[in-house]
Amino acid sequence: MAGTSEFPVVAARLRAILEPYGDRLLWQADPAGGAKLERAPGGHPWDYIAGVRLGKSYVSYYLMPVYAMPKLVETISPELRRRMQGKACFNFTRVDEPLFAELAALTATGIERFRDWQPPQRTR
Repeated sequence: MAGTSEFPVVAARLRAILEPYGDRLLWQADPAGGAKLERAPGGHPWDYIAGVRLGKSYVSYYLMPVYAMPKLVETISPELRRRMQGKACFNFTRVDEPLFAELAALTATGIERFRDWQPPQRTR
């Protein structure tokens, strides 16, 4: 298992997956090495699209389209699925280029599909 000293490298590589979308979404990096993509600042919780967070035990990559559109999960390889925690989080302790390439493709598909997606309306 990789040590936590590699986490900044892992986070930088995961941020690189998100950076190309910064021209059409709100991109915000944080000083701790994380980042997030949103549709609009401070808006609805569903405006959060993706993010990277450095934790104590791993680096987390959040991809909300996977949560919002469960059919995307059906396209994930068993190897990437093993990295899932919950419905929209993937955890890594080291750089894994094949999984990061799959995650980049999943991110591209998810962001494209999520662009016009609206959350279901709640009924009272």
